Parts: sequence; structure tokens; C-alpha cells
Amino acid sequence: MTTTANTLPDGWNRPVGSTGLTITAVTVGGSPLGHVEPAHEGVATARAALESEIRALDTSNGYSDGESERRIGRALEELGGKPEDFLVVTKVDPRGSDYSGARVLDSIAESRERLGLDELPLVHLHDPEYHDFDEITAPGGAVDTLVRLREEGKVRAVGLAGGDSRVMARYLELGVFDVLLTHSRWSLLDRSAGDIISGALDRGMAVFNAAVYGAGILADPSITSYGYRPAKPELVEAAAAMRAVCERYGTDLRTAALQFSTRDARFASTIVGMSHPERVAATVASASAVLPEELWPELEALVPPRGVWLDS
Repeated sequence: MTTTANTLPDGWNRPVGSTGLTITAVTVGGSPLGHVEPAHEGVATARAALESEIRALDTSNGYSDGESERRIGRALEELGGKPEDFLVVTKVDPRGSDYSGARVLDSIAESRERLGLDELPLVHLHDPEYHDFDEITAPGGAVDTLVRLREEGKVRAVGLAGGDSRVMARYLELGVFDVLLTHSRWSLLDRSAGDIISGALDRGMAVFNAAVYGAGILADPSITSYGYRPAKPELVEAAAAMRAVCERYGTDLRTAALQFSTRDARFASTIVGMSHPERVAATVASASAVLPEELWPELEALVPPRGVWLDS
């Protein structure tokens, strides 16, 4: 049976590789904040994060065309500024097809203004797999510009945030990033990111693991998609079987899916998208719950075959 911990789990505060930054085992994902209605619900969720045991919030220039950053900025203003121990992470995004070095500079300027922050300690290159590799990596291009901003002290660390692990591997080989953010590809149902996670750690990078619910299927039994696309039957069947195992142990699949990532010492943080204030405290409770060790091998035995993973 599951028992509830009275304190946060060991290792709640973790180093972000060699950047000198610190992050909590769970980060609030800001992707939903920009489109939840009414707008004040998104602001309230950001405010709940700022006042919680979670000390990090992840957003992006492009989330809801900047509305996620705007709402986080309003929450920071309401609070009187960013708490000293809180980490706000954002990402640079293209404008249409423009992912040039100049666009990176504009993206960062827009993020600073929306968030009301002069300092952006960690900035990710976001979803480069949808753009031309040679263009993004050319001298003076997006990657080169981010690295130059780090060298000039205008950002502290540079990350790589994307999906397809086969494309992300090409960017890791550049050897210029401090952090890897992978999503939907290391969960109870999918292990596509195994090689790039190992590759990033071998380079001394920190790794953030996002979308551990697979965009919902591991949190809500009514959802039958995985990784923002229709789930293959094997994934749906495995999720149902895992849900039954969790119920037998007195817990729920959402909690197990979260802790599958947070208990993994390879990950500096696990990013969980949240759109309502009550989810912040509920997620902390899930991360703090004490689950029986016997649960994990039973869940592992139900992992679907490689052929149905996202990057198979």
C-alpha cells in the first residue's frame, strides 16, 4: 500500500550539471499556462508554483505566442519579484520559419520583457528538429548566437530541448550545450531517449525529463493518445495493465509515472505541465508519496516493445 510522506523525498534539491544552478526534483511546466481560461487561472497556477516547495518553472517564448511568459510575469509582479531561490527557465523559438541568430536575440529580448526578468539563467534551443540542421548550426546561426550569449555572460547556461531523439543526437554531438530536455521519450511506456540521455550524461550535461504522463495517457484513463498523437493499441493496453497493478498496490498510475522519473538520479528535474493551482500541491504530494519497491518490477514487466515507442 502507498503511504504518504511527511517530508519531501531525499534529493529534492539537485545540481544542474556543472552550471552552478540548483533545481528541485520537480519543475512546473508552463506550456498549459498560456491557454487555460480564464487567464487569471494561469496566473494563479504560476503564483502557486512560486509559493510552493517546487522551486522551478519551465516556459518558452513560443508557448501560446508568449502568453505563458506573460502570465508568469504577472505572477512574479504580484509577488513583488522573483524569489532568490527560484529558477525560471525559458526557451528561444523561431518566428515562423525564421530561426536565425537575429531571431534568437529577439526571442530572448521578448522573454525578458514578458517575464520582467533581466537575468535568464538557463535558455534552451527549442524544437530544432523542425528546422534545417545546417542553417541552425551555421556560423552566426541560432546555436552560435546562444553560445556567444553564454560567453558574454548574458545567459548563464544553454540547453537543448526537443523531441525526436535521433535528431537531438546530432545536436548533442556539437558539444556546446549544458542541459538536455527530452519529452515523452522516457516514461513508463516509452524508452526512446535512452541513448541521448546516456550521451548527455557522458558529456557532463544535466538532463531534464518532461511529459512523463505521455501527454495524458498515464494520468487520465480517458485519454488514448501518447506524445501528442494517437496511441498505438499496445500502449493503451500497457497503460491499462499498469493502472491495474498500481490499484492493487493502493496507488494510482499518475503517481507511479511521476516517481518513475523523479526516483531516477540521472534526471536533475522532472517537468510536469500544470494548468490549475491545485495541481501544484497535488504533484508535490505525488512526488512525496512512499511507494512499495515491489511495484517497480511489476510495472517494468509491462513496458511495451521498442517497436511501438515514438522513435522506433
